[in-house]
Amino acid sequence: MSNSTMVTEFLLMSFADTWKLRVLYSMLFLFIYLATLLGNLLIVTATTLDQKLNTPMYFFLRNLSILDMCYITVTVPNACVYFLTGNRTISVAACATQVFLVIYFAYVEILFLTIMAQDRYVAICQPLHYTITMNRKVCIQMTLVSLLSGLVYSGVHTSKTFQLTFCRSNVIHQFFCDIPSLLRISCSDTSSNFILVLLSAIVVCGICFVFITVSYINIFRAMLKFSIREQRKAFSTCVPHIFVLTVFLSSIISVYLRPSVTSETIKDMILSAFYTMVPPFLNPIIYSFRNTQVKEAGRRVIFLKFYSGR
Repeated sequence: MSNSTMVTEFLLMSFADTWKLRVLYSMLFLFIYLATLLGNLLIVTATTLDQKLNTPMYFFLRNLSILDMCYITVTVPNACVYFLTGNRTISVAACATQVFLVIYFAYVEILFLTIMAQDRYVAICQPLHYTITMNRKVCIQMTLVSLLSGLVYSGVHTSKTFQLTFCRSNVIHQFFCDIPSLLRISCSDTSSNFILVLLSAIVVCGICFVFITVSYINIFRAMLKFSIREQRKAFSTCVPHIFVLTVFLSSIISVYLRPSVTSETIKDMILSAFYTMVPPFLNPIIYSFRNTQVKEAGRRVIFLKFYSGR
């Protein structure tokens, strides 16, 4: 890798130059990070210990929560540290690792959300076949395919990016290492990299979006035949998923499908914060608030921990 680059380290950007604002942003990031860990850990604990939640829907929700804890850990703790210390340097190896992990977790998150749409479709539209279609073996297989294909997808993009030469500048206009920011500071021809990012994003996000859209069209059609009470129950499990998916896909597409020649602005950093921080932060909140079973299981877990500690 060192043979293909002319820099040994990069400099990350901060949201602010003044000390007070950097402390404010670091506290905000830290709050979001800790709240994300706490919320997702509660979901993992509740769906693991409560036998009533031993269904494919909560199996994937547990996997999504574990993924989100890993996803936000890749970027936020490091950002908090350099906001406070002012040390914005990151080595090429650490930058490559961060790029690999961000792409990996984002890719797997998209697939998990797509699988969860399929789960809701089968549960609502084909309830009699639900336990057969979404059996434990199928759930594990889909999870493994998502995780393993993510390694290939992320590996290709990371290796392609760090084959470039970086001699124009070592300042990454972002609070973490990502491909669009690296393409802007490369002095190599990045047209093939941009085409690869564009095509892969269109294929992955496009296929997942179409699949999810078709699933929810069929779900909403089936819901018209339900009673009001059944419609509300089905709606409560679908709305959180649609909301998380919309926030995640819209923000990630806005960042990765912008031309690499676009000037660096604070808008890029805000959009990146949305797709790396907001979905992991919102997942436990909206899934808990909109799902009675998760709320009840969470209360039982907190109740047991409280009385076991006395």
